[in-house]
Amino acid sequence: MNISNFNLRMKDKILTLFTFINNLVNKGHDRSVKAKKNIIASFFIKGISIAISLILVPITINYINPSRYGIWITLSSIVGWFSFFNIGLTAGLRNKFAEAKAKGEDNLAQIYVSTTYAILAIIFSLVWLIFLIVNNFLNWAHILNVSESMRSEVSSLAVIVFSFFCLQFVFRIIGTLILANQQPAKSALIDVYGQIISLIFIIILVKTTEGSLIKLGIAFCVSPILVLLVANLYFFNGEFKKYRPSLSKIKLHYAKGLLNLGVVFFIIQIAGIIQYETANIIIAQNFGTADVTSYNIVYKYFGILNMIFAIFLIPFWSASTEAYLKNDIQWIKNGIKKYNLLNLVLILIGFVMLIFSEKIYSLWLGEGKVIIGFYFSLWGFLYYSLTMFASTYVFFLNSINALRIQLWACIISPLIYVAVAIILIKYYKMGVYSLFIASIIANFNGYILSPLQYHMVINKNKKGIWIK
Repeated sequence: MNISNFNLRMKDKILTLFTFINNLVNKGHDRSVKAKKNIIASFFIKGISIAISLILVPITINYINPSRYGIWITLSSIVGWFSFFNIGLTAGLRNKFAEAKAKGEDNLAQIYVSTTYAILAIIFSLVWLIFLIVNNFLNWAHILNVSESMRSEVSSLAVIVFSFFCLQFVFRIIGTLILANQQPAKSALIDVYGQIISLIFIIILVKTTEGSLIKLGIAFCVSPILVLLVANLYFFNGEFKKYRPSLSKIKLHYAKGLLNLGVVFFIIQIAGIIQYETANIIIAQNFGTADVTSYNIVYKYFGILNMIFAIFLIPFWSASTEAYLKNDIQWIKNGIKKYNLLNLVLILIGFVMLIFSEKIYSLWLGEGKVIIGFYFSLWGFLYYSLTMFASTYVFFLNSINALRIQLWACIISPLIYVAVAIILIKYYKMGVYSLFIASIIANFNGYILSPLQYHMVINKNKKGIWIK
């Protein structure tokens, strides 16, 4: 009898818990409910993504060694520079698509989708052909600061990575549409499938072959293309069927609306590319490719915080676009407050990660594989703490196209970044962590100007430069 009563009480408690969770998730504005469901789903999906990323690092390093892993990372970063040929079109599409859907203009949404696919396909086809010609004259051994004997191998790897990069950039438009539809969990799931296939390929390589940069590059490049191709076919024959790209819907004069907004995003993206992608080049040239590996280990380790924060933040972009169009200012204010509280929680978690960082590196990568000092980790932690704080305000301003101030800041921030990095390395003889210091100084827009602009737009209802 006692056991029976105990079982009944446990069932009641479990039922109460499920009722509480159900009410918590489904309570509030439809926009908030949709965001909460996506956050919960994204949390599990991103958890898998983080785990795979952490597993891949030691497996890959053991397969080729830290120095060659640094070559892979640096080359990938250089190729990443070419994403600027996107000229901000996907970011412009995200806002335009969300606006068209919010107004029920499905035909206009399809025109924007078709036109974006067409323009990016043309751009990246031309860029790919130009690269194939120019690559014959590039000395990758000198660019990456490695042995001349590796020149041919690295040159072949560059062709492989760049070719798949161009394909991926066109196919990845589907992810932009999913995000604009306020479904970040589905977008994240596409990336996770790509990671899972990459992990399978790498494990097969480790078991069956000797370390090879070429084979590693193919494994990492083929996986996301396969998944993105399937995703495009799946969504455009299902949920997004009415927005499916069509030759008859390509209207190049509509590109002006995308480009006017896209060019601004383009310049902003350039600043981000320079600050992240240039870091690996600067490190390779001044310290060596093995230190590129150390930098990226710290970047990935504390980047976990940013990935978790992004799970909660990504739905805020398109939801804010809708809320601002409908003048739901209180919803936006509540969202900002919640994100700032979450930021504080993650900073506390990051502090614990910092304290135990050296032990975790050893457990993660293996004893003595990569040596990373506490001071290096400290600056990585500080960089991500400020980045998370800034992201909330930048996301909101991006969602309402209030980009003018950010645009001017991003024009000068790359110059500040490179100048500070070189000064700290060349004249003050500081280590690789100087790249984190340079990033913090250069990102003044995110944690100073963007919160001020948000305050002027939302709390003071100011117009003019604040809303442009």
